[in-house]
Amino acid sequence: MRIDIITVLPELLKSPFEASILKRALEKGLVEVHFHNLRDYTTNKYKQVDDYQFGGGAGMVMMIEPIDKCISQLKSERDYDDVIYMTPDGTTLNQRIANGLSLKENLIILCGHYKGVDQRVRDLHVTKEISIGDYVLSGGELAAAVVCDAVIRLIPGVLNDETSALTDTFQDNLLAPPVYTRPAEYKGMEVPEILLSGNFPKIEKWREEQALERTKERRPDLLE
Repeated sequence: MRIDIITVLPELLKSPFEASILKRALEKGLVEVHFHNLRDYTTNKYKQVDDYQFGGGAGMVMMIEPIDKCISQLKSERDYDDVIYMTPDGTTLNQRIANGLSLKENLIILCGHYKGVDQRVRDLHVTKEISIGDYVLSGGELAAAVVCDAVIRLIPGVLNDETSALTDTFQDNLLAPPVYTRPAEYKGMEVPEILLSGNFPKIEKWREEQALERTKERRPDLLE
């Protein structure tokens, strides 16, 4: 998989890819992530990427020309499955979306700023609009990092145990059951006996029941 991220703050995005699972995925060659500074595609000496919005109003808008130049250049080099725009009014990211994106080969992620991008960018290039929640960030960089983390960890070979992702919360629209590790007893609190029994069919049944109960209690909307 290749992910091209278009941003005005590439330095803000780089650190998540320099540690942990994302770093390992890059080192293994399972994914390529490239950062493109939008200011490199401007035509004025001030490297301006935003301007006042037509019709008046507070806040600046990201201009169409540098964004169009950047995306058009990338598209001339390879075919992309999706051009994703990170925006608060997009579809809220969920596990189903992450699962689908993990099967793609080439993605562009556009990070918004200010009051957003010129609508013509969305009309011309964007194929998916994604939000990570009902709130506003200073820019799309942190949201893009969240999307990358959610997607890249699903690529075969990224996690040490590939079955781990299949039992995560939200897979099958269920929350994950409670989990325990050593010691078996701590300050009077004991691990459920079933987990120590070695009876794996019964353990799996217990986990399914716990996942269902936890989902009913905390996120009944997932079962609708």
